[in-house]
Amino acid sequence: MKRLTNQELEELLNDIESDRVERKESFSDPKRVRQAVCAFANDLPNHNAPGVVFIGARDRDGTPSGIPITDELLRNLADMKTDGNILPIPMLTVEKHTLKGSDMAVITVMPSDMPPVRYDGRIWVRTGPRRALASAQEERMLNEKRQHRDQPYDLHPIGHAHVEDLSKVFFEEEYLPKVFASDVLKANNRTYAERLSALKMVYSEDDPVPTVLGLLTLCKKPQDFVYGAYVQFLRIDGTELFHPIVDEEVIKGTFIEVIKFTEMKLKAHNRTAVDISQGPQILSYDYPHRAFQQILYNALMHRDYLGGNAPVRVYWYNDRVEINNPGGPYGDVTVENFGKTKKTSYRNPNIADVFKSLDYVQHYGIGLQVAQEEMKRNGNPPLEFEVDQSFVNVILRGKT
Repeated sequence: MKRLTNQELEELLNDIESDRVERKESFSDPKRVRQAVCAFANDLPNHNAPGVVFIGARDRDGTPSGIPITDELLRNLADMKTDGNILPIPMLTVEKHTLKGSDMAVITVMPSDMPPVRYDGRIWVRTGPRRALASAQEERMLNEKRQHRDQPYDLHPIGHAHVEDLSKVFFEEEYLPKVFASDVLKANNRTYAERLSALKMVYSEDDPVPTVLGLLTLCKKPQDFVYGAYVQFLRIDGTELFHPIVDEEVIKGTFIEVIKFTEMKLKAHNRTAVDISQGPQILSYDYPHRAFQQILYNALMHRDYLGGNAPVRVYWYNDRVEINNPGGPYGDVTVENFGKTKKTSYRNPNIADVFKSLDYVQHYGIGLQVAQEEMKRNGNPPLEFEVDQSFVNVILRGKT
């Protein structure tokens, strides 16, 4: 992201006609700041340049309001990037600058490569001084912008799939209410194809070929089109792969179905220690289930759906559980810093959005940290990682 100079920032701050700027005297209304971030990420006027939100500037003339720019304020502003309320994840930076002789917090927002961007289930846009919910025509323009840009693989259309392969009932009755606010849905007279396109489940409303995202989220049999998108579960009576297999399952279906049935398998094999001296009372599990969840969700989100037909593998041995993801580190996350950095990069950013919408993810970028804490709390050793360019294997050790 190109860093704007203080001179460029002051020019924007002084330009009260610019539709690339919002000025806020304080952060007293976080919703409006998030709406502004969403609108700048959508970049409806097609500036192809960053939008800027100044915290600590009066709207009428850009003069400083004089509020203290604390570390806590900067952290709260930066949290907008990963708290999952703005989807897809916006590309933004938060910095403290001294402008017009006073400190201000400056949020710089880059146009998204994957519009439309939503905040709290609503698509916000800005043209001139107007910030408002996108009309049907404006939403269509955002969809068209996305189709003319290079896309991550999860938005690639699968030519031999058809819109009839998607579950309309699930999409309209279960998925849409999780993604869009109820008042937006009530006022929304868009067609089925327009709704699918707005949520990137099909390539476009005029060419409604399902995307990888649409198939994995809505298709009745997604593995007919995305061949490795399943989980292989093995319960092995021993400590090596060649030891006897006592339970085996190939788990297929949509994300919801794969997660549901894999979690059922994990719960079924997870023994509990029980004290019956004063009535049934569960003391502890062999493994913390929440750690299983975090590692499983990460594997399904971050795996490489393009690179082959290998599944996510969940192998349960007598002394450990291994969850293997066929996709190495991506972007800022490398073989060397995996598990040691707070940096997060998404190979499948739109799949990550679906996981957030379906409540599998509450906050981006903390899955491994949560899993480590759950292992420690349950009395298990720390997670272990085996990582190279083509896979990530997470090892959960049993209690010693």
